[in-house]
Amino acid sequence: MVKTKILHRYDVSPPADSVPATALPLTFFDIPWLLCPPMQRLFFYDSPQSLPSFVQTTLPLLVRSLSLALRRLFPFAASLVLPLAPPQKPYILYCNGDSLSLTVAESPADFAELVSDKGRDATLIHPLVPQLPLPRTSDGARMWPLMAIQVTLFPNKGICVGVQFLHVAADGRSFNHFMKSWASIHRSGGDPACVDPDDPSPFYDQEGVKDPNGLEPILLKDWWSCVGSSPSPISIEPLHAVADKVRATFVLGKAHIDGLKAQVLSQLKNDHVDLESDPVHLSTFVVTCAFVWVCMIESKQIEHQHHDQSSLESSNDELCSFSFVADCRDRLEYLMPSTYFGNCLGIYFLSERRRMLLGKSGISHAVRLIGRKVKEVERGGGLRGAEGWIRDWKVFDNGELVTVAGSPRLKVYDTDFGWGRPTKSHVVQIDISGAIALTESRNGDGGVEVGLALTRVCMEKFVCMFEKGSKSFMSL
Repeated sequence: MVKTKILHRYDVSPPADSVPATALPLTFFDIPWLLCPPMQRLFFYDSPQSLPSFVQTTLPLLVRSLSLALRRLFPFAASLVLPLAPPQKPYILYCNGDSLSLTVAESPADFAELVSDKGRDATLIHPLVPQLPLPRTSDGARMWPLMAIQVTLFPNKGICVGVQFLHVAADGRSFNHFMKSWASIHRSGGDPACVDPDDPSPFYDQEGVKDPNGLEPILLKDWWSCVGSSPSPISIEPLHAVADKVRATFVLGKAHIDGLKAQVLSQLKNDHVDLESDPVHLSTFVVTCAFVWVCMIESKQIEHQHHDQSSLESSNDELCSFSFVADCRDRLEYLMPSTYFGNCLGIYFLSERRRMLLGKSGISHAVRLIGRKVKEVERGGGLRGAEGWIRDWKVFDNGELVTVAGSPRLKVYDTDFGWGRPTKSHVVQIDISGAIALTESRNGDGGVEVGLALTRVCMEKFVCMFEKGSKSFMSL
C-alpha cells in the first residue's frame, strides 16, 4: 500500500461570531444512526496541479470556502454529546470556535488506478480517508467530533476530497447539501455573497419533526440497551479487516436497465403472475437492487461450498435479508421542508429463503419483494414499523443482511469545485459493511453505478454473474 505524506493539518471553523452557540436535539429519525459506523466518501477530480501551485493557490481557497460553508451548515463543526448513563438523551452542540479537522496530504499512488471501475485491492483507497479526532470529556459527557476532511493531491494528476462523518449528524441529502455548498463557494472564488440559486438555506428546526406515536422514547431505550454503560459511536474496523477484499464498480446503463425490466416482466408472465391484480413496481432502484442482491447471494455460494454438502443444502433454507432507506421528507403526514438538515430516513427490512432467490425466477422474485416494500412506503407507510428500527436491525443482521448505501437521486457527480465534475466517487465504508453503493452514472445517461467490496473469490464469481446477466438483458 502506497504511503501518503501529510503536509498540514487545519482546524477550520465558521467565520468568527457568525454562528451562535446552538444545541440541536436528536429526533427519533436520528437515534438509530447512533449505532452506525462513520460514513466515508471520496470525490476524485482530474485536476493536474503541481505541489507549489496547489499549496499557493488552491489550498487557501479550499480552507476559506470551507469556513464559509460551515457558517451555513455549522453542525459539521459541532460535537455529538453522549451522556454517560441512561436515560439521558444525546444531542449535538455547537459552541463558538468549534471546528472540524482538515488534513492536507500528498500521494504518489496511481491516480488512474484509483478512479478505475476495475477490481483492485480495497485497502488502496483507505489512506485517502481522514481520521476523526478523538473525543474529549466535558461536564460528565463525552464530546465526539462529527466530521473530518482530507484533501489529497496527486501531483500533476488530480485531487481527492475525502470525508468521514457520523451519520447521526446528517443523512445523505444533508451531507450532499453541505458538499455542494462548499463546492459552490469554492467555485465562486470564495465570494460569500455568491450563493448558488440551487443552494437554499438549510432548515434546522428539529421541533418540526412531530412524534405522535412516541417513537423517540422507544428508540432511545433500545439504543441504551445496545450500548450499555459505555455509549460511543461504532468505529470502523481496522485496515487489516479489509485485507482480503476487492473493490469494483459495475455500471448498468439505461439500455441494460430497460432490458432488465423487460426480462423481469417476461419471467413474471412465464410464471403466470397476475400483473393486473398485483402490479409489479419496476423502478430503476428496484430492479438494480434485485439483480445485484441475487448476484451477491450466488457469488457467496462459493464460500458455502467449502463446507460439506449437507451444510450447503441447509444453508439454502436460511433467510437472506435486505435493507434500504428512503427519504421521508415528502412522505410524512405534515409538511417537512426539503432542506431540513439532519436525518429524515425510514429504514426498511425484508427477507426470503436463499433457495427462492437462487432459482430460475430469483431476480423477478426479488423484484417483487423489494417492489412491494417500496410501494408500501410510497403509499404512506414511511413510518410503519419504525418502533422496531433498532430491534429489527439486530434481528435481521444475521450475517446475511445486504444494505444499500447512497442513492442515484443524490447527484453526487454534480459536486463541482471548479475543477469539473468528479472523475469518480467511492463509498468507502462498504468495505466493512458489505453494502451495495449506488450512485448515478457519471455520463448522465440515466444509468447507475454499483460499488461493491467482496472477497477475491466472491468477486470473481460476481463478475461472471454480472456479465452473464448484462448480456442476457441486451439480447432481448
